[in-house]
Amino acid sequence: MVFLRTLFFVLLATFGHSLPRRHHHHLSHSLTTDKAALLEFKKTIISDPHSSLANWAEAAHVCNFTGVECDKFHHRVIRLILKDTDLVGLLSPVLSNLTGLHHLEIVHNHLYGIIPPEFSYLRRLHRIILDGNNLHGSIPESFSHLSKLILLLIKENNITGSLPSSIFSNCTLLEVVDFSTNFLTGQIPEEIGNCPGLWSLNLYNNQFTGQLPFSLTNISLINLDIEYNYLYGELPTKFVSSWPNLLYLHLSYNHLVSHDNNTNLDPFFTALRNNSALEELELAGMGLGGRFSNTVASQLGSSLRTLLLQENQIFGSIPHSIANLSRLSILNLTSNLLNGTISSETCRLPNLEQLLLSYNLLKTSIPEAFGKCQHLGLLDLSHNEFSGRIPESLGNLVRLNSLFLNNNLLSGTIPPTLGRCTNLYKLDLSYNRLTGSIPLELSGLHELRIFINVSHNHLEGPLPIELSKLEKVQEMDLSSNHLTGSIFPQIAGCIAVSMINFSNNSLQGELPESLGDLKNLESLDVSRNQLSGLIPATLGKIDTLTFLNLSFNNLEGMVPSGGIFNSMSYLSFLGNPQLCGTITGLSPCSHKRRWFQRRLFLIIFILVIFTSTFLSIICCVIGCKHLKVIILSRRTEGPARPELISNFPRITHKELSDATGGFDNQRLLGSGSYGHVYGGVLPDGTPIAVKVLHLQSGNSSKSFNRECQVLKRIRHRNLIRIITACSLPGFKALVLPYMANGSLESRLYPSSGSSDLSIILRVNICSDIAEGMAYLHHHSPVRVIHCDLKPSNVLLNDDMTALVSDFGIARLIMSVGGGNGGATDHMGHSTANLLCGSIGYIAPDDMFVGGLSLHKWVKSHYHGRAEKVVDPALVTASRDQSQEVQKMWEIAIGELIELGILCTQESPSTRPTMLDAADDLDRLKRYLNGDTSGTFASSLGISSSTIGGD
Repeated sequence: MVFLRTLFFVLLATFGHSLPRRHHHHLSHSLTTDKAALLEFKKTIISDPHSSLANWAEAAHVCNFTGVECDKFHHRVIRLILKDTDLVGLLSPVLSNLTGLHHLEIVHNHLYGIIPPEFSYLRRLHRIILDGNNLHGSIPESFSHLSKLILLLIKENNITGSLPSSIFSNCTLLEVVDFSTNFLTGQIPEEIGNCPGLWSLNLYNNQFTGQLPFSLTNISLINLDIEYNYLYGELPTKFVSSWPNLLYLHLSYNHLVSHDNNTNLDPFFTALRNNSALEELELAGMGLGGRFSNTVASQLGSSLRTLLLQENQIFGSIPHSIANLSRLSILNLTSNLLNGTISSETCRLPNLEQLLLSYNLLKTSIPEAFGKCQHLGLLDLSHNEFSGRIPESLGNLVRLNSLFLNNNLLSGTIPPTLGRCTNLYKLDLSYNRLTGSIPLELSGLHELRIFINVSHNHLEGPLPIELSKLEKVQEMDLSSNHLTGSIFPQIAGCIAVSMINFSNNSLQGELPESLGDLKNLESLDVSRNQLSGLIPATLGKIDTLTFLNLSFNNLEGMVPSGGIFNSMSYLSFLGNPQLCGTITGLSPCSHKRRWFQRRLFLIIFILVIFTSTFLSIICCVIGCKHLKVIILSRRTEGPARPELISNFPRITHKELSDATGGFDNQRLLGSGSYGHVYGGVLPDGTPIAVKVLHLQSGNSSKSFNRECQVLKRIRHRNLIRIITACSLPGFKALVLPYMANGSLESRLYPSSGSSDLSIILRVNICSDIAEGMAYLHHHSPVRVIHCDLKPSNVLLNDDMTALVSDFGIARLIMSVGGGNGGATDHMGHSTANLLCGSIGYIAPDDMFVGGLSLHKWVKSHYHGRAEKVVDPALVTASRDQSQEVQKMWEIAIGELIELGILCTQESPSTRPTMLDAADDLDRLKRYLNGDTSGTFASSLGISSSTIGGD
């Protein structure tokens, strides 16, 4: 019967517009029929994870149902609002029996099926809002009967087909239409002009073609968003002059052109003259041609906040009149044909946060006036023809985090004032004509965690030892300059560095042995210098090192073996005539040298044998005495039970069975390939989770032993602690604290629903996880690699603090301190036959979306449209916040995405360490919680320069 009823609803929803009206629509309606309709709708819901419809029952009054509101006389149901309840089920046509309904809002649930044509019977409807569901099919033409409709919002679904012209035939009250992020095709109907009250039209991210209907001039729009479609024709000059109250105009990434065969922008911008309230104008990625004249800029009102004109063919200089846009915060003119100069007036925009002018033909000097843009976080002037000195006033930009001046004609010295930009983490001054030395003040850029690039200039003087203070920097390129001095041993202080390029300078002295301490180093190029001495053998101990260029120096001696030296070719040693070794192309080392080395080896070998024998004799004597004492003590005291560690109490199988009700399935918290987890309560009232392992698997005992070994050695607020363990020949279990809020996976992906985790909670959880992993990697008594970190292995306690759990396949790779080194080594090798990462788990860099890896897909899609790549629940939640909080959330999401991109780069050695990730997330957490000292300036763009990270 359930199947037949569902089939009936589907057929009715598909063909209902062609069927005669059902007789029930002619019956006398009342609260009784409304209640019956709602209870029938509840039957079609197959999942209600939050029990939102729990009080929808026969015994309850219908006006008390959750999400239901009646009129003041309780004659009819007038509102049905179900927001973010994660309901799963069919959008049933039975709701059409609520004929007194004014407001139907079912948002961000998981309703499927088509939009029932029967909804057209709801003639009193003012609002239909069905955003964020899984609806498909087309928009019913019968919606033309809804003459009282004010809001029609069906965005973020899977709606296909064309937009029916009939729904605009009777729409005198319609104000807002939003069909964004669907799959609608065809042209925008001309009949849309029949809606005189329409002020917001959003068709973003669909597949519309054709030209904008001329009838839009009949209405006064405030918001028009038609980005990411296939519309063509000229920019809508006549349209915008008809919309004097326009606030938001988003036309980017269509096929629109400017006037006079795509050569004249003046008509369109002149038409904007009366739009004094305009706040956002987005015309990116369309290849627009024309001059960016004073006439163009002067037409823009002082209310404008965002101007996006990148990826076009706009030419001319940046007009002086743009300085009148006092509220402008984002100006993007990247990838155009702009030339000429930038006036000082242009640089005095008081609220500017992002200025992107790269890939143009701009000339002359960079104005000092840039130093007055106190809110500037991103300044990109790269790939132009700027000349003259770098303004010292840039040091006043305390919020600056990304500075790109590369590929210009800049001269003079690097201003020491840049050291005051303490939030800077990307600095690129490469491919200029800079002279002088590298300022010592740059060592104050403690947040310089991505890269510093001053290559291909004319810098001179010694390599400053202060660069060793840049602990977070991942790429350091000082190549192709005239730097002198030696490579200082303190270079090992740059612990995060993955790429060092000091090539083509005049460096002297020996390569320091401390280079071998750079455990993240992947690429080292010191070619074309005047280095001398031996090649440090420590370089062969860097596992991550994949590129090494030592050519054209004065190095001598034998090339070491091991590590990278086993795979290097002669080309890496060219121009070092005193080098010898077994690499093809190098001269073999002389017999005299070999004889000397063999003699030295023989002397050392004899000394080691003598010392070892002497120490062995002493150990034997001490051991015999100790053994004698043990034997005597056993004779006098008798057998004794081994003393238990007080921190881990003894617990029996029976006690665990009693605590979990005999391992009752009703107490089951979770299960997996490892076994089952049961909830229980100890006799003293302590709630516990008992992890019972399957012993059929050959690796179960190893997994149990490993988890015990790890958990007894670690102690951190963000790592699960062990209460005790129980081990019998046929039974092995771990006793852990009970986590009331379950796993992170259950909160991110509740059963068929959307997550209720706010951005602040998500950042706090990420910070907790990073702190725990940083402890394991860098501070625990033994270094631990978890090998199976995923949301289901992150647990949340009562106050939503995250704790990392499940160390069954962890690797203990290094002993810190003495006493347990042997055990640690043994455990490290015993995981060789275990799978790193659980079955079904895919590393982020192996996941693909639309033919791209997840890393590349996010990197290419999130710019300016974070809602494309983040949880829709976050986007929805942000709309209920103040503008200030929305801005903070936008910055936080941008920082998280950028950190995620860095942490999922293809090469593990180029990713940040967990210490860096933990530090960044902690600052972001404090920022979201109101700590102004952790202020971030938004820079939601990935530089065109090479970046590296964790």
